[in-house]
Amino acid sequence: MRPRLGWPLGRRSHRRRGAPQPPAPATDLFPALLEDDLADLYDEAPCGFVSTLPDGTIAKINTTLLVWTGLARADLIGRRRFADLLAPGSRILFETRYAPLLRLQGEAKGVALELRTGDDTSLPVLITSTVKPGHNGAPLLIRTTVFDARERRAYENQLLQARQAADQERDRLRLLVAGLQRSLLPVTLAVPPGMTTASHYHMASADEVGGDFYDLFPLSGDRWGFFLGDVRGKGVVAAAVTAAARYTLRAAAVYDSEPIAVLRNLNTVLYQDYAAPGHRHCTVIFGILERSDGGYTATVASGGHPPALVARADGSVAYQPTDGGTLVGILAEPRLVARTIPLGPGDTLILYSDGLTEARTGTGARYGDETLREFVAEQAPTSAPTVVEALAGLLTTFAEVDDDVAMIALTVNAAGRDR
Repeated sequence: MRPRLGWPLGRRSHRRRGAPQPPAPATDLFPALLEDDLADLYDEAPCGFVSTLPDGTIAKINTTLLVWTGLARADLIGRRRFADLLAPGSRILFETRYAPLLRLQGEAKGVALELRTGDDTSLPVLITSTVKPGHNGAPLLIRTTVFDARERRAYENQLLQARQAADQERDRLRLLVAGLQRSLLPVTLAVPPGMTTASHYHMASADEVGGDFYDLFPLSGDRWGFFLGDVRGKGVVAAAVTAAARYTLRAAAVYDSEPIAVLRNLNTVLYQDYAAPGHRHCTVIFGILERSDGGYTATVASGGHPPALVARADGSVAYQPTDGGTLVGILAEPRLVARTIPLGPGDTLILYSDGLTEARTGTGARYGDETLREFVAEQAPTSAPTVVEALAGLLTTFAEVDDDVAMIALTVNAAGRDR
């Protein structure tokens, strides 16, 4: 039989007389339950609530805050101010900064204070307050919520301790890096007779050892060897290659001091590990100083390194290019280029690594070779200490120096001056 239109399927549209009625929906009980719960929530909340008059006198306070302070409600309401519940230091902060800010803005949020407790200890808390205005707009009540901040304080202390430990570890690392960097450089730069020398090393990062290196050392026959190089990369691997390069150059110069031969020896050593994952190549310029009439002659060979710069006694400044030299350590038979540079009294020979010319200026552009030449020309005629000091000062003006910078300068003294 088909149901009549308008009757719901599967149920009757009327109840039998005398049948039991279903219980009232639970939602009918919500108003009464919520009213009781709201009162209990205020009094037994997991945070403190306090309402004060505009002058700070306590007008209402919940049980949670009473338990924290160890005081009775009757001793507080109308008798004490909220500031009286704070530790001395926090009370001063509350009265001199928090309360004026509250009066000015009508609210203040998340301020850390210390609450006095019943056992004469301090409880770290965070407080937030808002001003309730009256009908005339004047402040009527100040409502303040007080949060227990012990866990937050403990967490902050743990973070502080972790940061202090990290800072100590960073300082220790930087000491190790600085010590390792110093071990890769000569303690002092040697001084050939009749010359003045100076050097400078700028570390781009205090956390990583760089790969720049230099040296100046005596050889037999009143000759002197000198070099400046730059190993690719940073870190321990680069430092190991730097140490190997420095000692290889010094040792090779003892057996055959001809500059190209010295660089070929270095290339042989570095190229042996070409297939290794930690292989590093370098750029380097190596030279031999020999006494000549009234000055020195410098014979230099370069493997992919920036050319030497010479500032003459007459004020002229020019690069001494060795174009075409390949990087050291990437080819079994590298192409190396040499040239001879006469140095007379008052002339200064300057070697540097490319971290100087690749530094970024305030405009974001690279400093560049020509700008460097012009800068040195402004100093000329100059001396090794003067020009190195000027270049070191120049480094401090750059917006970014992202690579280490090494530099040495050698000046032939004026006639009659041995040092």
